[in-house]
Amino acid sequence: MTDIITTGLVRLDASWGGEKNDVIQGLAAVAATAGRTTDVDQLVTDVLAREAQSTTGLPGGIAIPHCRTTAVSDATLAFARLTPPVDFGAKDGPADLAFLILAPEGGDDTHLQLLTKLARALVRPEFTTALRQAGTEQQAVDLINEAIGVTGEAAPAAAAAGAAAAAAPATTTHSLVAVTACPTGIAHTYMAAEALEAAAARAGVEIAVETQGSAGSTPLAAETIANAGAVIFAVDVGVRDRGRFAGKPMVSSGVKRPIDDADSMIAEALRYAASPSTSPRVEGDAVTAGATGGGEESWGGRIRRILMTGVSYMIPFVAAGGLLIALGFLLGGYEITGPADAILSETSLWNLPDPATYELSHVPFDSGLFAYLGAMLFKLGALSFGFLVPALAGYIAYAIADRPGIAPGFVMGAVAGVVNSGFLGGIVGGVLAGIAAHWIAGWKVPTWARGLMPVLVIPLLATVLSGAVMFVVLAKPLSALMEALTDGLNSMSGGSAILLGIVLGLMMAFDMGGPLNKVAYGFATAGLGAAATATDAPELKVMAAVMLAGMVPPLALALATVVRPGLFNPAERENGKAAWLMGASFITEGAIPFAAADPLRVIPSIMAGSAVTGALAMGMEVTLRAPHGGIFVLFAVDNVLGFMIALIAGTLVGAALVVLLKSIGPSDAEVATV
Repeated sequence: MTDIITTGLVRLDASWGGEKNDVIQGLAAVAATAGRTTDVDQLVTDVLAREAQSTTGLPGGIAIPHCRTTAVSDATLAFARLTPPVDFGAKDGPADLAFLILAPEGGDDTHLQLLTKLARALVRPEFTTALRQAGTEQQAVDLINEAIGVTGEAAPAAAAAGAAAAAAPATTTHSLVAVTACPTGIAHTYMAAEALEAAAARAGVEIAVETQGSAGSTPLAAETIANAGAVIFAVDVGVRDRGRFAGKPMVSSGVKRPIDDADSMIAEALRYAASPSTSPRVEGDAVTAGATGGGEESWGGRIRRILMTGVSYMIPFVAAGGLLIALGFLLGGYEITGPADAILSETSLWNLPDPATYELSHVPFDSGLFAYLGAMLFKLGALSFGFLVPALAGYIAYAIADRPGIAPGFVMGAVAGVVNSGFLGGIVGGVLAGIAAHWIAGWKVPTWARGLMPVLVIPLLATVLSGAVMFVVLAKPLSALMEALTDGLNSMSGGSAILLGIVLGLMMAFDMGGPLNKVAYGFATAGLGAAATATDAPELKVMAAVMLAGMVPPLALALATVVRPGLFNPAERENGKAAWLMGASFITEGAIPFAAADPLRVIPSIMAGSAVTGALAMGMEVTLRAPHGGIFVLFAVDNVLGFMIALIAGTLVGAALVVLLKSIGPSDAEVATV
């Protein structure tokens, strides 16, 4: 293993100029002189790009410019003691100790474990004082190697030991937890963690810190999070799996704040832990977080997470595309699907089309302007729908393999379109691409090839492997399966369609936003994407049944609190007021407070109401082109009267059953509240 620092990478009392760019140029030249890079320009560009995201000056006269870069093949640390000091943006003044930390793009984590130890050492005054007093380059190298636990030939063993220690899960119960993360995940992430740990030790409180950095991270155990009184987020990027901390009192800041002022952050977190009711909290519900976060993820949970990741990224395309197409039909009539391309290519806002010329008989007022706008909106929606399956596949692959899976996943989504396998092909192709990318990313490759892995090797090979399987092995079976599914939906009428509506209604109401609800919703939105620009497809009926069934639970409970308020306690009556809007907006979760308080009487009632609504919607052939919005997207509904009848009927049934069942036995209003 190449030494992370040598005497050739150290300069004592260097004078390169008065600006930080001068120092970065100087340190890059040192790295080149030492044979660590042959592309100084690229190296400087990458360091300055990271510098533009946030300053790298730290309290105590320290600067740590750093980046991941293709300009180096081995992790490298260059050190300079500056004369005079140079301003890197720290609050307390310029820096006289400058460390250039370079990690190879796509490299493994061995050297990064050493870099994290250096980042932690920089917050210890005795270490920085010794560096300022070092008389030779070798003394500086020895001090740095000692700080990162490396001595001569022991470097590989120390690195492996450090990696093993970092990977070991925490077993101690802590009173605080924290997450630290910066955009590159090399230095600030670990320095912030060290500062928080040191401040917690001074305060006499235990803390567990999850460092979401480039060296990888070990998620905090579910028990550790559950026992913590508060959480600290010191991040400049999003927190991975933030839902694990739902409901916890929270202190949130950028990653540099704990480096500057960790003691006050610990004190603030302890105050919040002592008074959680008046403290800022992580969004979400603590019960849900406890049920889903941390620990070993089950296979069922993993599959659901992967699929729902793809669906969640696909839904914006469905929403935008569906509403745009609906608006196109509203302005241009359903005939707009045929001449839309011709209208856009042959006419303009200054040369409006004649609706009669393009056989558009349902344009309002026979307006050329409406015809043109309808064609434009329809085309935008159709183009948005074109990304549905690629987005589904791409982000399923992303959920499996992280960023290396996105490109091959999107390509497999496009392949699914070519072989006519629809969203089923997108799901299968996304899984194949993700598995291939994840497998290739785990290969041990020579040092020179590490930088090529994420930008060339993984996308290329994962696309070839998964694409070959899709075209050669799965194209015809998936196409036949999708055709059979479409034929089955098209043949549904009468009793079979009503039965499907009942099943979808029961699923939507059973867990109100939980796994069964999401399965039904995912089926509907995927089908909506498959329907694309059709004017009368069974998938549009499924979407209408699902959304209507999801609106019933909160509306039924809101109505019940009005009809028989004495059956509900004051808190439930207040929730009932909010449930009106939540139900009208298709937010099924508005029923959760009622179901949590009285599941045996509430859940069967709302399931019955949603089943009635689903059956009526399918029976009356209500169609919907929007995946969300409730009553606010009525313009995207065909058969609005049927829509309203189904919704009102299910709401009345659900409310009547809730009132009936709550009238049997003690009501919530009779239970004492504190």
